[in-house]
Amino acid sequence: MKALIIVDLQNDFLPGGALAVKDGDQIIDRINKLQDKFDLVVATQDWHPAKHKSFASQHTDSQVFDVIDLNGTRQVLWPDHCVQGTKGAELHKDLNQNKISAIIRKGMNINVDSYSAFFDVNKKNPTGLNGFLKDHNVTSVYICGLAADYCVYYTAKDALALGYTTNILEGSTKPIDATHFDALKEDFIKKGGNVSTYLL
Repeated sequence: MKALIIVDLQNDFLPGGALAVKDGDQIIDRINKLQDKFDLVVATQDWHPAKHKSFASQHTDSQVFDVIDLNGTRQVLWPDHCVQGTKGAELHKDLNQNKISAIIRKGMNINVDSYSAFFDVNKKNPTGLNGFLKDHNVTSVYICGLAADYCVYYTAKDALALGYTTNILEGSTKPIDATHFDALKEDFIKKGGNVSTYLL
């Protein structure tokens, strides 16, 4: 069985949002068309408490995109985004949700960030996605959405480590920093991952 994982296609990561990825809206139609090609479709949502410690607003004398040590982990400080229950946290209205079997929420622990759809950054709190995929006999995952160099990449990296045949759908994701993503792709491929456009 193969699954499509749609990562964080939320208003705050799209043009006009609090942490917008350039041209992020251009992948929505492509992702909608992809869904029929998969046995299982799962989506994720960043779902932060209002005072999440990954927000620059929660740290005196810190700016957005500063990097700090947060409980022993390197943490980029972000603008407030995808706050639980807000419009910015909603999946974009143009995303077809009819085939989505489960929505996995992440980043709910106020003290720990969570890029991957499988675990928080400390790898201490699983989201339940791995169990869901195993219950559906999924062996291959194809990952798309936003942003390529953060939540898509970390989801793919964890999927690979968990033993899935793992594919980043390059034509169905957009990075915050394209140069950074190029380096991550190279490392991902070296570890046995695949980067493809998958038919479209």
